[in-house]
Amino acid sequence: MIETIILAVVQGIAEFLPISSSGHLVILGAMLSDAQSESPTLEIILHAGTLGSILVIFWRRILDLLTSDRRVIPLLIVGTLPAVVVGLTIKSQFGWILKNPMLAGAMLIVTGIMLIVLGRLPARHRVYRDGSYWGAFVVGCFQAFAILPGISRSGSTILGGRLLGLKTDDAVTFSFLLAIPAISGATVLAIKDLVDEVQEGVPMDHSIAELTIGALVAFGVGIFALKWLIGWSRQERLHWFAGWCIPAGVLVLGLCFAGLV
Repeated sequence: MIETIILAVVQGIAEFLPISSSGHLVILGAMLSDAQSESPTLEIILHAGTLGSILVIFWRRILDLLTSDRRVIPLLIVGTLPAVVVGLTIKSQFGWILKNPMLAGAMLIVTGIMLIVLGRLPARHRVYRDGSYWGAFVVGCFQAFAILPGISRSGSTILGGRLLGLKTDDAVTFSFLLAIPAISGATVLAIKDLVDEVQEGVPMDHSIAELTIGALVAFGVGIFALKWLIGWSRQERLHWFAGWCIPAGVLVLGLCFAGLV
């Protein structure tokens, strides 16, 4: 239960703050038990919890997609395609790299550098509703890059949007609208893994109580973290998170080389 809560807190915080949830979970997973770190059941629950956070915070924007902003839906579809192609390819052919703590440490440093670049960009004025298919595809490529553990999905996609001229609020909004199909897709893949295990006769590795608490913790912490990110993005402070990512990446690499992780 304690390990479940720890993983749920990390998922809730790092899914939204630009510090990479996948990277932190891979690193924590190397320190915790294999059963916890590689549990598809827990992965589904934690993703569902953070997906619920997005739906709560952005419900008005989501409602707009079904009414006045319907032209944004095809942009989200185009933006999702790169992650689908890259994600399925890596998962089927190179799945081992998704659990590599040394790669996660190195990519945390890359995330820190991206955040520093983000902090140096001048003010932009475009809105995501006026975006092009090409622009959505480019942001989608930034999201696909974030499949690597240690690369922040939010940081990468916000940087992509800002490079294309989106103002900060709109870059953040488009990033998290794009996260809905991305996180949903990751959940579907985790469900497939779970079904495969059940068919092989592998029993469920968590109780209903553990899964419920994990989901609620990820959901609650996710709302807090998402509000934190939105507030700091409006104050142009997202590059401050580089002060976490780069030292953390260096520390993880040091631990890996020392054989401690």
